Amino acid sequence: MSSLGADLWRRALRVMPGGVNSPVRSFRSVDSTPFFVGRGEGPFLCDTDGRRYVDYVLSWGPLILGHAPPPVVEAVRLQLERGTSYGAPTEGEVELAERITRLMPAVEMVRLVNSGTEATMSALRVARAATGRDAVLKFSGCYHGHTDAFLVAAGSGVATLGLPDSPGVTRGAASDTMVVPFNDLDAVADALRERGDAVAAVFVEPVAGNAGLIEPLPGFLSGLRELTWRHGALLVFDEVMTGFRVALGGAQARYGVEPDLTTLGKVIGGGLPVGAYGGRRELMERVAPAGPVYQAGTLSGNPLATAAGNAQLAWLEEHDPYAGLEVVARRVALGIATAIRTVGLAAAGTAVGSMMGVFFRGEAPRSFEQAQDSDVRAFRRFHSAMLDRGVFLAPSPFEAGFVSTVHGGAEVDLTLAAAREAAEHVAREMR
Repeated sequence: MSSLGADLWRRALRVMPGGVNSPVRSFRSVDSTPFFVGRGEGPFLCDTDGRRYVDYVLSWGPLILGHAPPPVVEAVRLQLERGTSYGAPTEGEVELAERITRLMPAVEMVRLVNSGTEATMSALRVARAATGRDAVLKFSGCYHGHTDAFLVAAGSGVATLGLPDSPGVTRGAASDTMVVPFNDLDAVADALRERGDAVAAVFVEPVAGNAGLIEPLPGFLSGLRELTWRHGALLVFDEVMTGFRVALGGAQARYGVEPDLTTLGKVIGGGLPVGAYGGRRELMERVAPAGPVYQAGTLSGNPLATAAGNAQLAWLEEHDPYAGLEVVARRVALGIATAIRTVGLAAAGTAVGSMMGVFFRGEAPRSFEQAQDSDVRAFRRFHSAMLDRGVFLAPSPFEAGFVSTVHGGAEVDLTLAAAREAAEHVAREMR
C-alpha cells in the first residue's frame, strides 16, 4: 500500500541529491529510507503516516527542551508578529551575545553566524590571521563542518557514508590539514614537534560527538592546552554540539580548560539556524569591521533565531537541568547496551551530560579508529528494529544521541522495552 511518506520519498529523489538536504538523513548507512516528519511534540516525532517515535536525535542536538517547548514557541511567536528579518541590528542579538559571554568566560566577544560550518570556517580564518600560519591540526572522526580544510578524515555523515576525502577539495587545502587520533597526546606532540611552527590552530570536539560519543581521557584537553601554548598555536574548541549540552558553560566548563576560540551552534538558536564563534577580545577584534579579517552574513543574528536562543538559554540558566539530564542519558545508553549484551552481542554505552552513545563493541571507544571496530551490520539491524518499535535513534553508528528535559520515565521505559525486543530480533536474524 502506498503512503504519504513513500510518495514524498519518490518526489524528493527527483528534485534533491539523494532525496535529502543533508547526507545522514538519507538512512543509507542503515540500509533503509527515511520517514518524513509531520510534527514534533515534546520527546516525540510524528511522521506523515501517523506513527510516533521517541526521539533521541532531537534535530541533532539543539532541542534540549524537546520539540515545540512553550518558552521558545512563545518567543518566536512574539517575534514573528514584529517581522522575520531586518538586515539591521536588534536588541535580541546583543542579549544573546551578552548571555553567551557571561556563561562562557573564555568567550569575551562573539560573532553570530548562521551555521556550525560557518562558525568553524570563520574561526580558522581568525586563527590564521592571528598567527600568520596556514596549517590546522584536527582529530580523525571529528567533524567541523564541510569547509575544505576540515573534510579530511572527518566524522559525521562523511564517516557514515564511508566517503573518501571529498572530491572538490584541493590538494593544497588538504596539505594544510594534519590529522591525528583523538585522545592521543603523544601523536599531537609529535605532529607539533615536526610542523608546529606552521600550525595556526588545533581544532577539537572536546567530547567527540560525530564519531558516536567519545569522552576525552583525563588530561587530554589540558594537555592540548599546554602543547598549543608551547608551540604558539591557538586551541579551538568546536562546541557546536557540546555547547550548553554537556554543561551550562559547555565542555570547557565541565573539564576546566579554556580554549582561545570557541565555535557554537545548535542549542543557542533553540532549534533555528544559528552558529557563533568567539574567544579572547584581542582575537575577535581582528574581525571586520573592528579589524581586517572579513566575515559577513545578511541573516547573521537574525531575530527569530536570537529570540528562540535567548528563551532556551534563559530557561537553562534558571533551571540548570544538567545533573538530571545526565542521569536520563546514562540510563538510556547503559540500558540499551545491557539489552544488547543480554542476547550475546557486544555492546557498550556511554553518556556525557545530555549526550549519549551506544557502540556494538566490547568497550566504549577512546578514538574514531576504535569506534570503527564496531559491528556496523548489527547496528543497522538494531536501528531498524528500534524504529519499528517506535524509537528513533541516529541513523548512523557514528553519531551521538541526545535526551531532553521532557524525556521522562515513561519514555525511557518504552525505549528499554523496545531495546530488549529489538536485541532479541537482531540476535535471531544474525544466527
